[in-house]
Amino acid sequence: MASDPSGGNGIETRRASAVTFAARLAFEDIHHSYHSKETIRGISLTAEPGEVLCLLGPSGSGKTTLLRIAAGIEAQTSGRVLLNDREIAGPAVFLPPERRGVGLMFQDFALFPHMSVLDNVRFGLTALPRAEAEAEAQVALERVGLAHYAQKYPHVLSGGEQQRVALARALAPRPAVLLMDEPFSGLDSRLKDSIRADTLAILRKSRASAIVVTHDAEEAMRMGDRIALLKDGRLVQVGTAEQLYLNPQSIFAAAFFSEINEFSGHVRGGVVETPLGNVDGKRFADGQTVRVAVRLSGLSVHEAGGETPARILSRRFLGVVELLELAVPGADRPVRARVRADQLAPGLRDVTLSANHRDILVFEKDG
Repeated sequence: MASDPSGGNGIETRRASAVTFAARLAFEDIHHSYHSKETIRGISLTAEPGEVLCLLGPSGSGKTTLLRIAAGIEAQTSGRVLLNDREIAGPAVFLPPERRGVGLMFQDFALFPHMSVLDNVRFGLTALPRAEAEAEAQVALERVGLAHYAQKYPHVLSGGEQQRVALARALAPRPAVLLMDEPFSGLDSRLKDSIRADTLAILRKSRASAIVVTHDAEEAMRMGDRIALLKDGRLVQVGTAEQLYLNPQSIFAAAFFSEINEFSGHVRGGVVETPLGNVDGKRFADGQTVRVAVRLSGLSVHEAGGETPARILSRRFLGVVELLELAVPGADRPVRARVRADQLAPGLRDVTLSANHRDILVFEKDG
């Protein structure tokens, strides 16, 4: 088998071997408990054929548990899992992992150190004769640009290369759905962008449906066709990156997709008074207590001419930008803002602020 013509540096000329079919994976009212503690609380969610669906949320939100339920490693307490409308886990059915047509890529890659790269990829192809399994494994390695490493061992590979071997192994059986548990968390931050882009391109070419677990909102926005945001075992919101960023349904969702300043306020005459100015509150009842989120990216800082006076308490240089903490009249905690690093003169203390109203979001107090 010829090695990758691109030399492993690109993905355009890698051989593409499509999956047998791209499937729809559906969770129906899934509940799960561990030692009497409820970890999944009635989640209903569907990954569409050929879609990359990202499960996003903080630690303990239930992302990995939901993935393990889909893989058949965990059994739900109640509810059903369906693959193309066929029940694979439910009250009367529980297919083992090897019979689900689902591939799982572990967070730590789980490569066997005593096996060659080719044998690692061939490991899951037990139903095929050895020669045919080796040929399929070689195709999978070509797909990820590592055919020239077929006879090497995992310890000689970089972290990014090991990640691609793990991806090749997961795709080799041509699963209908590929499950990926924080697949980039162990990579150097400088490599993540290129490895994510390569992985996404490989998923598109293989046409597998994919569910990717991550706690990084930017990663979810880069990879996901849709994002399912979880908190405390519940589905908070699901939609495209644009939908979740521009129209968050709760202050938790707003804070997960951007840094925010948060204020409490009351609606009076259709207006909410905040330390950064008045905000439209017409959709709330008069007298109602609300929570106001102001994105850091929506604040402009000026030497003069802004709407709200402020005093700089601290400045943190972050390269392209500076992170400011400011004292603002009426605010019980410092207000944060990000500005271009060369925008404000050194030693400047007294400034003014302006807020872009598109970056001010108002929620019910218990939202």
